[in-house]
Amino acid sequence: MQPDGQTWALVTGASGGIGRAICDRLLADGWPLLMVARRHVPLAALEGELRARYPNCQLASLALDLAQEASVSILADWCQVRDLRLGLLVNGAGVQAFAPLQQQTDAQIQAQLQLNLLAPIRLTRALLPFMDGRSQVVNLGSTFGDIGYPGFSVYCATKAGLHQFSQALGRELGAEGPRICLLAPRATDTELNAGGVAALNRAMGNGVDSPQQVAAALMALLKGRRRRYLGGAERLYVLLNRLFPGLLDRVLGSQREKILQFCREEHPAATPKEKQA
Repeated sequence: MQPDGQTWALVTGASGGIGRAICDRLLADGWPLLMVARRHVPLAALEGELRARYPNCQLASLALDLAQEASVSILADWCQVRDLRLGLLVNGAGVQAFAPLQQQTDAQIQAQLQLNLLAPIRLTRALLPFMDGRSQVVNLGSTFGDIGYPGFSVYCATKAGLHQFSQALGRELGAEGPRICLLAPRATDTELNAGGVAALNRAMGNGVDSPQQVAAALMALLKGRRRRYLGGAERLYVLLNRLFPGLLDRVLGSQREKILQFCREEHPAATPKEKQA
């Protein structure tokens, strides 16, 4: 669906690295935009920056913690009061804990489940009445949703769930409903992948994309397929894991101790880093 000046895009996790890049691209393409993020100060700063860059844009922002079920109702009410037509929903907010499962706290596990999986499901359900068959929903997944990776067991589980939710909902709604898409980035240069994750990526030689590359992939996804994976090696790993999971077991098994070395350096009791703010 192309922007028509009346149909809005909504991006969650808007003030994080990938979210900021996506918002910038959408405004550049002429979308009216509603940005949602948990923290008010960085969200307000982003809105100021974007208004200065695009002085004629239609732009609004709401500071909401989507891990709280009440926030989803507030957002739906905001759309209803304004009789908003929603052409695009980008479920981008998320958190990640890089730690062995036994070192993850209940709070860390719950935060990942709530924001990475439950929030997109609830928000999509709440906003479907504001969409039509021309609308699109893009769920921001991860290649880790297809590749079980040591140190990210809960995160992988949430992204795998988001993948299957996207596929099943697309089939459920059919051609009459919004187009449901999944964008699966690999490691991206954001705050989420700082510290031990960044050190791991450097040591393993893992490819890392910029937020702008992810945003460009999203814009391409809007015009093409329902699923898009970033990174050539990562796409190969996804295919191998589907066809020959035992082979990938051996590959990652040989790297296990090296991965867990970086994993243990992360503070196990730290609050999960916010992916898209």
